[in-house]
Amino acid sequence: MVTQEQHIDENLIPILEQVSDPEIPVLSIMDMGVVRSAVIENNLVKIEITPTYSGCPAMDVIGDDIKKALKDAGYESEIDLILHPAWTTDWITPKGREALEKYGIAAPLEAEADKDVLLHGKKLVKCPQCGSKNTKMVSQFGSTACKAQFQCEDCQEPFDYFKCLK
Repeated sequence: MVTQEQHIDENLIPILEQVSDPEIPVLSIMDMGVVRSAVIENNLVKIEITPTYSGCPAMDVIGDDIKKALKDAGYESEIDLILHPAWTTDWITPKGREALEKYGIAAPLEAEADKDVLLHGKKLVKCPQCGSKNTKMVSQFGSTACKAQFQCEDCQEPFDYFKCLK
């Protein structure tokens, strides 16, 4: 398992928890685990963020939202995009996983189970609507590249599954 070493000034946590992922607004950037570090040096906040994948279009919006939240709190900021180590779904917090499910997106499985689902059609993804694992993949790609489209065969509801990224 890849671990994320975070260096975050505790005074900045409440501010950063207010910045949402623009593609999944119920998740903060802290819940997603994209903030690698956030330190205050002479009233300038230096932040390092890691994209969920290297071409993620949301990172520009996230950077702008971070700067606005910090400016509203009285800080100037400088943001650096860090690509190594690569972000992993392991960095989504338990609170974030729960928020995904409540929002209607199935949280990522572990890597081996994810492969069994996406490549072999195993029924392991839990429907966020009714909780059944009697689900099927409709498409490898859902509303964004990091999700797959599924349908529950019990309640018939379609839903996204957040793919495991390691």
